[in-house]
Amino acid sequence: MGILVFGHDAQGPENMMPGAMMSLIEPVVAARDAARAARDFSSAATQFGVSYFQARHYRRPPGQLTAARHWAAGGLVERRCVAGWIGGTSHRYICFDVNPLVEPIARGMTRYRFSDFAPRRDRRFGDYWDAMSEGRIGDALGVTAYGYDGAVASLHIGFADPEIDSGIAEALHSAGTILAERLLREPLGPDNAAGGAALSARERDAIGFVAEGKTDWEIATIMGVAETTARFHVDNARRKLGAVNRAHAVARLMALGL
Repeated sequence: MGILVFGHDAQGPENMMPGAMMSLIEPVVAARDAARAARDFSSAATQFGVSYFQARHYRRPPGQLTAARHWAAGGLVERRCVAGWIGGTSHRYICFDVNPLVEPIARGMTRYRFSDFAPRRDRRFGDYWDAMSEGRIGDALGVTAYGYDGAVASLHIGFADPEIDSGIAEALHSAGTILAERLLREPLGPDNAAGGAALSARERDAIGFVAEGKTDWEIATIMGVAETTARFHVDNARRKLGAVNRAHAVARLMALGL
């Protein structure tokens, strides 16, 4: 990334962090609510080459954290991305087939780079980065804050250029932490989602397992319930989502950001 100018003096990367950080923090502090803070932060971040932004506030699902459960937790607050990418084949792949970001959340990490858990030189993640590139993400920063009763606020800040300047990364991580903490102060909705259907935790888990291709018997075994109970949770979720069948329910779930 080239030299940025703050005021009248050009500064190198090692000196740009304070000015960059303040340009990100000020809109977060000034915003009237957390949702507006996330939008303003996202707008301010574009000047530093940010091509993708997502903010979520949700309750961590019980039990072992999986890609499907992580997605089903919902809580989308703000997202800026390539039009049409969300819900497409490449996006589904990184959400459900290969999602290395479950690890830092499971470990309670507060800041990281996506490439820390999906090294670009590792051939196992070649398809992952190909899918990410369709969303104009060459690498990304993760910022996560943890609150009471399993509350989680997380930011994903993506760059088309995989070489993220270290000063800009530090500014975004630090300012992003302030935004994440502000998100945590907001009350969680009944379904942990912005504008989503009021699914129970069991219903979200059940339809999440449907998204993974599990049968009713497999869902029942995983959840420790009878097969009829598992089917009941799936059907309830389908009705609440206004879906005509299970495939439609999964599509609605993804479209709502749950």
